[in-house]
Amino acid sequence: MARKRKEKRSNSVYLFICIVVAICLAYEPLTSLTEQGVTGDTPEQQDRADSQQGTQERKPLSKMPEKSSGMELPASLKESRSELILERMGYTVSFNAKWNLPNWVAWELNRDKLVERESRNNKFLPDPDLQNGKAVTTDDYTNSGYDRGHMCPAGDNRWHWRAMQESFYMTNICPQDHNLNRGDWKELEEKCRTWAEQEGSIYIVCGPILYKKKHQSIGKEHRILVPEAFFKVVLSLNGDQPKAAGFIFKNSSGNRKLSAYINTVDEVERITGIDFFPRLPDDVEQKVEAEIGSFSGI
Repeated sequence: MARKRKEKRSNSVYLFICIVVAICLAYEPLTSLTEQGVTGDTPEQQDRADSQQGTQERKPLSKMPEKSSGMELPASLKESRSELILERMGYTVSFNAKWNLPNWVAWELNRDKLVERESRNNKFLPDPDLQNGKAVTTDDYTNSGYDRGHMCPAGDNRWHWRAMQESFYMTNICPQDHNLNRGDWKELEEKCRTWAEQEGSIYIVCGPILYKKKHQSIGKEHRILVPEAFFKVVLSLNGDQPKAAGFIFKNSSGNRKLSAYINTVDEVERITGIDFFPRLPDDVEQKVEAEIGSFSGI
């Protein structure tokens, strides 16, 4: 009789321990569900909902864009060409101190960066990484007859206040024809944002083209060469078929369809002397740079 009571008591203790363990195991998932909210929204859906509430109040980023893989970065330039690499939050620039222009500006544009959290500030700043007295200022462009033309546009940097501010550093700026800056060049910038939304992510490199001739210059305190043209190359690695396209714009007034400016990346490399997308496998690089990719609208 005593043995049966002892066995019964042991069974009760064992059952009690099992119940306690089950409650502990269920607590963590239940807590996580409560913290996430009963809607089950993904972080991306929550980001979009936040952005729809307006941009009057600066909102913290719930998900910062990941650090670029560097796929957008061109190969190092020849030693005869001045090059200082400057890394920014939203782009990387190869600055040419002899020209007082960028050799190229490169960045990854993805859906996370299309969220408009910041307004355009329009405050052009000398680059703080250049020595005092050597940095181009906004005054060097005053009454020059040229716009302060962004290479990496402010519109691609509205996802963070610092990225927006750095897009106005003068190392990201070139003397650009007013009609081109506000017209066809701007249309391609907008088209790139459309492609980033469609593709999920694209890699962009752009910059000035200076042909072998005597160049016009501007500048009150610093001599800035005026480019004869501009280039832009775009790469998408979305899906099984990578694709790329290049564009060349004369630095002059014009109102043409995008197809009037399109080239292969190989052709842009030939004209600029820059090796684009060297981190691609050789066979992929050769294929995409020899063909004009089928981006929408071109």
